[in-house]
Amino acid sequence: MSAVAPVEDRKRWMALLAQAAPEALVALWDEAPAHELLRPPETGAVMLRGRTGGTGAPFNLGEMTVTRCALRLATGEVGHAYVQGRDKAHARRAALIDALMQGPRAAELAERVLAPLAAARARAAETRAAKAAATRVEFFTLVRGED
Repeated sequence: MSAVAPVEDRKRWMALLAQAAPEALVALWDEAPAHELLRPPETGAVMLRGRTGGTGAPFNLGEMTVTRCALRLATGEVGHAYVQGRDKAHARRAALIDALMQGPRAAELAERVLAPLAAARARAAETRAAKAAATRVEFFTLVRGED
């Protein structure tokens, strides 16, 4: 893999890392290669914005707590992470994996960490869809003789 990952690929793996359950990420990856913190894990808030109907005028929906981290591996790759909540270890682990995905271990990490996270996310989406489908109500109109 090249030193710079395609933007869409990086967006995909950063989303997987940010949305992963912290305990799932620990189970898949618990190594900490040599690195220096560029921005130690810190917690803050971000404003969430919404749009009426998905396309209307934007409005402030509310705030969400996030933790961010930025670090540089001894080999020079820089990793970033933003995760929901206050879990500093999760932010640091996600930033480490982001940095490692930009180096020679990308294929190993994609198979060992990202593939299981993507599979778990797909299973969760299927479960949600099945639960929603079970509660689906189909409406129909009977034709009345007056028309």
